Amino acid sequence: MAVMIKTVNLTKRYGSLVALSNLNLEIHEGDCFGFIGPNGAGKSTTIKILATLLQPTWGEARVCDYVVGYQSRQIRPLIGYVPDYFGAYEDMGVQEYLEFFAAAYGINGLARTKIVNDVLELTDLTYKRDAPVDGLSRGMKQRLSIGRVLVHDPKVLLLDEPAGNLDPRARIEMRELLKELQRREKTILISSHILPELADLCNKVGVIEQGELLYSGPVSEIVRQSKTGTVLHVSVAENADLAAAMLSQDPNVAEVRPSNNHLEIALKDGISDYSFIPERLIGAGYKLTMLKEEEVNLETAFMRLTKGMVQ
Repeated sequence: MAVMIKTVNLTKRYGSLVALSNLNLEIHEGDCFGFIGPNGAGKSTTIKILATLLQPTWGEARVCDYVVGYQSRQIRPLIGYVPDYFGAYEDMGVQEYLEFFAAAYGINGLARTKIVNDVLELTDLTYKRDAPVDGLSRGMKQRLSIGRVLVHDPKVLLLDEPAGNLDPRARIEMRELLKELQRREKTILISSHILPELADLCNKVGVIEQGELLYSGPVSEIVRQSKTGTVLHVSVAENADLAAAMLSQDPNVAEVRPSNNHLEIALKDGISDYSFIPERLIGAGYKLTMLKEEEVNLETAFMRLTKGMVQ
């Protein structure tokens, strides 16, 4: 699988502030790579360097094997960059907006008409083709912004918070659009704070904090690494404190934390079979109303991996 994005010791400094520190990253053809981290972690800086809008202080960034800074002219036709804000000329309509950017890439005549129509259909904006851009909702503007970068059929998409500040319906529409782009085998680098959606979209993630990459790899692996043991959530009808005291004596239980009628039970390392928990509770006469194993997901992994520090 071809490497579409690669950074080697990529560093960006602003005076004494280190925005990126020796970032080493590889994204392969067809990957949907989720870039996550707190505000100020270095996500937007990385994306702007890859989009050829910033020069690194040192280190190297390559897109489609072209070097940022030395071969930026070759990179720009191969990428589509969507920033976290939307800009448009005043009094421009949706179709006119797309035609403007198609013309900027030298696409003219019938080819331009076909591409613009295809992009309007893909982004579900055909019925808005004559609407003024300034009058669109934020969700429609974000879809149009992605449509803008698709007119020249780039290989790599760099998306900086494309679902930021969208309402739930607009986020769902954005997610479906990104899934369609995955089916079209686009390589996607996407930064977002909405971790459940990244887990649904991305096959790989990178976690960055204070300019340093803490993890890069499959979503399944970061979740696996974050699972430190089995934790159960149990509810009983009454006498949760007495139930907690009983279970805390079990040799397989590390800790029991009662709260009202709820118990949070941490098992000792290596214990994965927790069938003894309901057996003991029911055998002692407790009415068990809920039992479930704590789910470890991308949000859990992110919280355990990062310290919440910003620059």
